[in-house]
Amino acid sequence: MLEKLLKWDRDTFIYFNGLGVEEYDFFWSTITNITTWIPLFLLLIVLLILKFPKKEAFYKLMTIFGLVFFIIIVTHLTKTWVGRLRPNNAEEINTLIRILKSPTDYSFFSGHAASSFSITVLVFLFLRKKVRWLVLFFIWPLLFAISRIYVGVHYPLDIIVGALVGILTGLLFYKLYNRFILPYSESIHPSPEE
Repeated sequence: MLEKLLKWDRDTFIYFNGLGVEEYDFFWSTITNITTWIPLFLLLIVLLILKFPKKEAFYKLMTIFGLVFFIIIVTHLTKTWVGRLRPNNAEEINTLIRILKSPTDYSFFSGHAASSFSITVLVFLFLRKKVRWLVLFFIWPLLFAISRIYVGVHYPLDIIVGALVGILTGLLFYKLYNRFILPYSESIHPSPEE
Protein backbone atom coordinates (compact mmCIF):
# COMPACT_ATOMS: atom_id res chain seq x y z
CA MET A 1 0.00 0.00 0.00
CA LEU A 2 2.75 2.43 0.99
CA GLU A 3 4.71 1.56 -2.15
CA LYS A 4 1.67 2.29 -4.34
CA LEU A 5 1.10 5.59 -2.55
CA LEU A 6 4.73 6.63 -2.98
CA LYS A 7 4.67 5.61 -6.64
CA TRP A 8 1.52 7.71 -7.18
CA ASP A 9 3.24 10.57 -5.37
CA ARG A 10 6.36 10.38 -7.58
CA ASP A 11 4.38 9.96 -10.81
CA THR A 12 2.02 12.81 -9.95
CA PHE A 13 4.94 15.04 -9.03
CA ILE A 14 6.76 14.28 -12.29
CA TYR A 15 3.58 14.99 -14.26
CA PHE A 16 2.79 18.35 -12.62
CA ASN A 17 6.41 19.47 -12.48
CA GLY A 18 6.70 18.62 -16.17
CA LEU A 19 3.85 20.99 -17.03
CA GLY A 20 6.12 23.92 -16.20
CA VAL A 21 7.32 26.15 -19.00
CA GLU A 22 10.35 28.40 -18.99
CA GLU A 23 8.30 31.58 -19.56
CA TYR A 24 6.74 31.15 -16.09
CA ASP A 25 9.90 30.18 -14.19
CA PHE A 26 10.49 33.69 -12.87
CA PHE A 27 6.88 33.96 -11.64
CA TRP A 28 6.96 30.66 -9.72
CA SER A 29 10.47 31.28 -8.40
CA THR A 30 9.23 34.61 -7.05
CA ILE A 31 6.04 33.08 -5.60
CA THR A 32 8.01 30.41 -3.72
CA ASN A 33 10.29 33.00 -2.08
CA ILE A 34 9.08 33.98 1.42
CA THR A 35 10.37 37.55 1.07
CA THR A 36 7.93 38.12 -1.80
CA TRP A 37 5.11 37.99 0.72
CA ILE A 38 6.49 40.54 3.22
CA PRO A 39 4.00 43.24 2.08
CA LEU A 40 1.15 40.80 2.76
CA PHE A 41 2.49 40.10 6.26
CA LEU A 42 2.79 43.83 6.94
CA LEU A 43 -0.80 44.33 5.76
CA LEU A 44 -2.01 41.66 8.18
CA ILE A 45 -0.11 43.23 11.06
CA VAL A 46 -1.61 46.63 10.22
CA LEU A 47 -5.11 45.12 10.03
CA LEU A 48 -4.71 43.53 13.47
CA ILE A 49 -3.48 46.83 14.92
CA LEU A 50 -6.31 48.81 13.32
CA LYS A 51 -9.14 46.38 14.10
CA PHE A 52 -8.38 45.56 17.74
CA PRO A 53 -7.38 47.46 20.88
CA LYS A 54 -3.59 47.61 21.35
CA LYS A 55 -3.35 44.96 24.03
CA GLU A 56 -5.58 42.51 22.16
CA ALA A 57 -3.72 43.13 18.88
CA PHE A 58 -0.44 42.47 20.70
CA TYR A 59 -1.74 39.18 22.12
CA LYS A 60 -2.98 38.11 18.69
CA LEU A 61 0.38 38.94 17.10
CA MET A 62 2.23 37.02 19.82
CA THR A 63 -0.06 34.04 19.20
CA ILE A 64 0.80 34.17 15.49
CA PHE A 65 4.53 34.35 16.26
CA GLY A 66 4.14 31.41 18.66
CA LEU A 67 2.36 29.48 15.94
CA VAL A 68 5.16 30.17 13.44
CA PHE A 69 7.80 29.07 15.94
CA PHE A 70 5.81 25.89 16.70
CA ILE A 71 5.37 25.04 13.00
CA ILE A 72 9.08 25.57 12.28
CA ILE A 73 10.05 23.18 15.12
CA VAL A 74 7.46 20.51 14.21
CA THR A 75 8.38 20.67 10.51
CA HIS A 76 12.10 20.38 11.23
CA LEU A 77 11.66 17.46 13.63
CA THR A 78 9.34 15.62 11.23
CA LYS A 79 11.63 16.14 8.23
CA THR A 80 14.61 14.86 10.20
CA TRP A 81 12.70 11.88 11.58
CA VAL A 82 11.15 10.82 8.23
CA GLY A 83 14.28 11.61 6.20
CA ARG A 84 12.60 11.65 2.77
CA LEU A 85 14.83 13.11 0.07
CA ARG A 86 13.47 16.05 -1.89
CA PRO A 87 12.75 15.36 -5.57
CA ASN A 88 15.65 17.59 -6.60
CA ASN A 89 17.99 15.36 -4.55
CA ALA A 90 16.45 11.98 -5.49
CA GLU A 91 18.77 10.37 -8.05
CA GLU A 92 16.05 8.16 -9.54
CA ILE A 93 14.03 11.19 -10.75
CA ASN A 94 16.12 14.35 -10.59
CA THR A 95 17.19 13.95 -14.22
CA LEU A 96 13.52 13.72 -15.29
CA ILE A 97 12.29 16.92 -13.65
CA ARG A 98 12.62 20.67 -13.87
CA ILE A 99 14.63 21.99 -10.89
CA LEU A 100 14.55 25.72 -10.14
CA LYS A 101 15.58 25.53 -6.47
CA SER A 102 18.00 23.14 -4.77
CA PRO A 103 17.50 22.94 -0.99
CA THR A 104 19.46 20.16 0.66
CA ASP A 105 17.26 19.35 3.66
CA TYR A 106 14.49 16.76 3.67
CA SER A 107 11.10 16.87 1.99
CA PHE A 108 8.30 15.50 4.19
CA PHE A 109 6.29 17.51 5.02
CA SER A 110 6.32 20.91 3.34
CA GLY A 111 7.15 23.71 5.77
CA HIS A 112 5.92 26.23 3.18
CA ALA A 113 2.50 24.56 3.08
CA ALA A 114 2.30 24.05 6.85
CA SER A 115 3.33 27.57 7.81
CA SER A 116 1.28 29.38 5.16
CA PHE A 117 -1.92 27.42 5.85
CA SER A 118 -1.53 27.70 9.64
CA ILE A 119 -0.97 31.47 9.53
CA THR A 120 -3.83 31.93 7.08
CA VAL A 121 -6.29 29.93 9.15
CA LEU A 122 -5.36 31.71 12.38
CA VAL A 123 -5.43 35.21 10.89
CA PHE A 124 -8.69 34.44 9.10
CA LEU A 125 -10.29 33.31 12.36
CA PHE A 126 -9.03 36.44 14.14
CA LEU A 127 -10.23 38.90 11.48
CA ARG A 128 -13.16 37.18 9.74
CA LYS A 129 -15.80 39.32 11.46
CA LYS A 130 -13.89 42.55 10.84
CA VAL A 131 -12.59 42.24 7.26
CA ARG A 132 -15.03 40.89 4.65
CA TRP A 133 -12.51 40.27 1.85
CA LEU A 134 -10.14 38.30 4.07
CA VAL A 135 -11.10 35.02 2.37
CA LEU A 136 -8.90 36.19 -0.51
CA PHE A 137 -5.94 35.66 1.82
CA PHE A 138 -6.29 31.90 1.12
CA ILE A 139 -4.84 32.54 -2.35
CA TRP A 140 -1.44 32.94 -0.67
CA PRO A 141 -1.03 29.41 0.79
CA LEU A 142 -2.46 27.82 -2.35
CA LEU A 143 0.03 29.56 -4.65
CA PHE A 144 2.86 29.21 -2.14
CA ALA A 145 2.32 25.44 -1.81
CA ILE A 146 1.82 24.79 -5.54
CA SER A 147 5.04 26.66 -6.29
CA ARG A 148 7.00 24.00 -4.40
CA ILE A 149 6.05 21.35 -6.97
CA TYR A 150 6.78 23.70 -9.86
CA VAL A 151 10.30 24.52 -8.62
CA GLY A 152 11.04 20.81 -8.04
CA VAL A 153 11.42 20.58 -4.26
CA HIS A 154 8.26 18.87 -2.92
CA TYR A 155 6.05 15.94 -3.78
CA PRO A 156 2.24 16.34 -3.71
CA LEU A 157 1.96 14.33 -0.45
CA ASP A 158 4.44 16.73 1.18
CA ILE A 159 2.12 19.59 0.23
CA ILE A 160 -1.13 17.83 1.21
CA VAL A 161 0.16 16.70 4.61
CA GLY A 162 1.81 20.10 5.21
CA ALA A 163 -1.47 21.87 4.42
CA LEU A 164 -3.43 19.57 6.76
CA VAL A 165 -0.90 20.03 9.56
CA GLY A 166 -1.09 23.79 8.98
CA ILE A 167 -4.89 23.91 9.06
CA LEU A 168 -5.09 21.80 12.22
CA THR A 169 -2.35 23.82 13.92
CA GLY A 170 -4.08 27.10 13.03
CA LEU A 171 -7.31 25.78 14.57
CA LEU A 172 -5.43 24.54 17.65
CA PHE A 173 -3.75 27.90 18.26
CA TYR A 174 -7.08 29.69 17.79
CA LYS A 175 -8.63 27.46 20.47
CA LEU A 176 -5.64 27.98 22.76
CA TYR A 177 -5.89 31.75 22.26
CA ASN A 178 -9.61 31.76 23.09
CA ARG A 179 -9.12 29.54 26.14
CA PHE A 180 -6.02 31.07 27.71
CA ILE A 181 -5.40 34.55 26.29
CA LEU A 182 -8.68 36.13 25.20
CA PRO A 183 -10.06 36.36 28.75
CA TYR A 184 -7.19 38.77 29.57
CA SER A 185 -7.38 40.90 26.44
CA GLU A 186 -8.25 44.60 26.60
CA SER A 187 -11.52 44.28 24.66
CA ILE A 188 -12.96 41.98 27.33
CA HIS A 189 -11.46 43.73 30.36
CA PRO A 190 -10.87 47.42 29.52
CA SER A 191 -8.23 49.14 31.58
CA PRO A 192 -9.56 51.59 34.25
CA GLU A 193 -8.09 54.69 32.59
CA GLU A 194 -10.20 54.23 29.43
